[in-house]
Order: sequence, then structure tokens, then C-alpha cells
Amino acid sequence: MIKNSCDWVLMALGFVYWAVAGLPVTVIGTLLYWVLPKQYAQPCGKFIIQQVSKTFISYFKVARLLIIDDADLKKLAQIPGAMIIAPNHLALWDAIFIFAQIPDITCIMKGAILRNPILGGGARLAGYIPNDSTPQMLLSATHAAKKGAKLLIFPEGTRTKSDAEWLNPFKGGIALIAKYSHVPIIPVYIRSDSRFLEKGRPLFLKPAFPIHISIKVGEPITFAKGGNVDAFTQQLEDNYRAELSKPHPLRRKPQTAYY
Repeated sequence: MIKNSCDWVLMALGFVYWAVAGLPVTVIGTLLYWVLPKQYAQPCGKFIIQQVSKTFISYFKVARLLIIDDADLKKLAQIPGAMIIAPNHLALWDAIFIFAQIPDITCIMKGAILRNPILGGGARLAGYIPNDSTPQMLLSATHAAKKGAKLLIFPEGTRTKSDAEWLNPFKGGIALIAKYSHVPIIPVYIRSDSRFLEKGRPLFLKPAFPIHISIKVGEPITFAKGGNVDAFTQQLEDNYRAELSKPHPLRRKPQTAYY
């Protein structure tokens, strides 16, 4: 009972840190966005986001709220050159794991967050790309990839639904980016024994601690010359389904209700 109460307090403190750290990041990010040239602003924004993310994840590890196997991400961070990093999207904090380990990453994210005056300062400074206008998103992402960027995109487009067997159907945007940029897709498979921060899960439902998370990196997948976008998207989705359905201690179990 005492341990459960302590876990609640420690978890709350972790998210208080995220909220408190987010405010100065937004303020500083907004100021620097208008002051610094783009070639200095974006590396600065990405560095700030990485450090805040590292601290957040480290706190959860030290507090024994989170046990995470992310060695593959650390290896991926050492590989130079452009790539499209494509994780499945289990929970709200998935991107934070990627930010914490891979520097100089350009995230494709919801435009509403980028435009939000309270939440978007750091993301705007980092040069993240909004996804609400598909043609503009494809143009910006393809241009960034051709210049050597490491793109982060969730192929599902949103967090996996609670009743999905393994993941949601993939959107076609990632295939179009791969087609026109000629940059490889790096599959990233995220598994967890918890539904914490999952889409539709009430935040007041306390998870069992520690939360175990496994993040594994697959072999690069390239879009073949003359290939079909729809067929490639389905092939990519099938790749993830085949991997995530394999026997694993953290293999997903579909859930239809939380009560």
C-alpha cells in the first residue's frame, strides 16, 4: 500500500517536471525562433528537447517506474545519414524515448501542437514539420530528408487503438516520403506490458509499476523504383504485424474496455 502511494507520488512528480520544464522551453523557444537564423535555431531547439527528454526518462528509470530496453536506439543514433525513423505508436510518450536517444531528429507532428502558443515553442524552434496539410508536409519532409535529415514519423498517424490486434492501419504518407526522397525507412518496434498513456485510457487509472518497455530496430526498408505506394504501405504494415505478433514477453494483448 505504501509502495503504491509512493509510486503515485513519484509518477506525479515526473509529469510535474515535464509540465514545468515545458514552460521555459516554450518561452525560450519562441524567443529564439524569432531571433536566431534557421541554421542555428533548429540545432538549438533539438538539443533542448533532447536534454529535457533525457532528464524525464532518466527520472522514471531512477525512480524504478520504468524499465526500458533502448540499446538499439543508442546504436541507431551512431549511424550517419538521412533516414525515416518509423515506430509503431503505443503511448503518448513514445516520441520522448526517440528524442532522448537520437540527436538532430526532425519530427512530423500534429500542426495544432506546433501552432499552440503554450506547447509549440520548442517544436517550432527545432523545425518540426506539421502534418495537417498533406501536400505541404510531403514537400517539407522530402526536402528535409534529401538534405540529410533524420525524420521521425509514426506510420499509424495516431496512437494504436486499444482494441487493435497489433496496430492501426498505416497511412500512405510515409511511403510517399520514402518514394520521393529515396531515403530508407527504419522500422522501430515498441512493445510494453502497460496500457499507460494509451489512446482512450483514462489518466487516473494507475498503471502497475515498473512499466517495462522494449524498443527494437529492424532492417532498413527502401521504396523500389517504379513501386506502387499503396502496395508498399501494405507491405510495410505487414512487416510490423509479423514482427509484433512474434512470441515476446511484452507481446500486445488487445483490450476492448478499461472497466
